[in-house]
Amino acid sequence: MRKVALAISLAGFFVVSGHAADTGLRYVEPPKVGSSPAAPFSNGVMAGETFYVAGHIGIDTATGQAAANVENEARLVMDSITHTLEQAGLKTDDLVSVTVYCTDLDLYDKFNAVYRTYFHGKYPARAFIGINKLVRGAHFEVAGVAVKTEGMRKL
Repeated sequence: MRKVALAISLAGFFVVSGHAADTGLRYVEPPKVGSSPAAPFSNGVMAGETFYVAGHIGIDTATGQAAANVENEARLVMDSITHTLEQAGLKTDDLVSVTVYCTDLDLYDKFNAVYRTYFHGKYPARAFIGINKLVRGAHFEVAGVAVKTEGMRKL
């Protein structure tokens, strides 16, 4: 059975909404979970034709922690990024820039083996940055910027 990828907000489903002041910005919001207040960030924001994807981690839905296997964790985080992009009418091939934060730079090759399977053409520009610690024991956090091309649906 395939596990569902979750964004750092721990929300598995997203709602696309506009801003009350009609600034032209569109948001992919994590929903309110239970009686907890909504997370204090958006999973993504469309500004013009550019979509900014918030940092996502890959967590095991059963434990709320990073997957025990780093390849599975990399898949979960990339599935979460993919889902957020889809909510904005985009796909991973629309990413133009990606930043990966990693707690162990020795995982570079393992992450890349999974990461490359999410693209069908050219890869986006990317930074792979070593960091001391991430929330929920994650090894990876991924954020990015995508550009909406002509002919794609609007939010």
